[in-house]
Amino acid sequence: MDLITAESTATAMTENAPVKVAVILASNREGRFAPVIADWFLAHADGHPAIETEVVDVAALDLPTALAYRLEASTRELLADVSARLDGADAFVVVTPEYNHSYPAPLKNLIDWHRAEWQAKPVAFVSYGGVSGGLRAVEHLRQVFAELHTVSIRDTVSFHNAGARFDDEGRHRDPAGPDAAVKTLLDQLVWWGRALRAAKRAHPYGG
Repeated sequence: MDLITAESTATAMTENAPVKVAVILASNREGRFAPVIADWFLAHADGHPAIETEVVDVAALDLPTALAYRLEASTRELLADVSARLDGADAFVVVTPEYNHSYPAPLKNLIDWHRAEWQAKPVAFVSYGGVSGGLRAVEHLRQVFAELHTVSIRDTVSFHNAGARFDDEGRHRDPAGPDAAVKTLLDQLVWWGRALRAAKRAHPYGG
């Protein structure tokens, strides 16, 4: 195999490698419904042959709520770990409820502690709530992530009156619509994840 062929083969393998998706659970409230939605989403995402997932749960993090220049060693280690997990992702999916017409404060805190980790990557949204299905939270998040140079996926998955949509085993009572929506979201996420991953290699973002 000559050098050009080897390079072409390596490039093709890299381009077709699974898209690493960080699935961010945005709620840390006691009694939250987020795990039900996240488990439903992960069951679909983990079954997609082109996706690898890692969960980043704000409830499991203990990020400081004030952006400070002087941090304790344990806090610096925590931030370094979270930063590495976000930086290693090719794409993001935010699973978010809607609080007072917007998204949860712990999610904004996670976003604000990082910058380059988000850049030139796609982000998709799975939302839930009452009559709005969390869509007002999603619209606010699009503005925030645009500032961080991400590409937000147009198509979402949203659950209106989410608590009534799932049974006690976490199964959706009428899955046809959500199943079709999540397939579209995942296919778009893979396309954007691979396209932006390749683009960053050709011309490193910000470089």
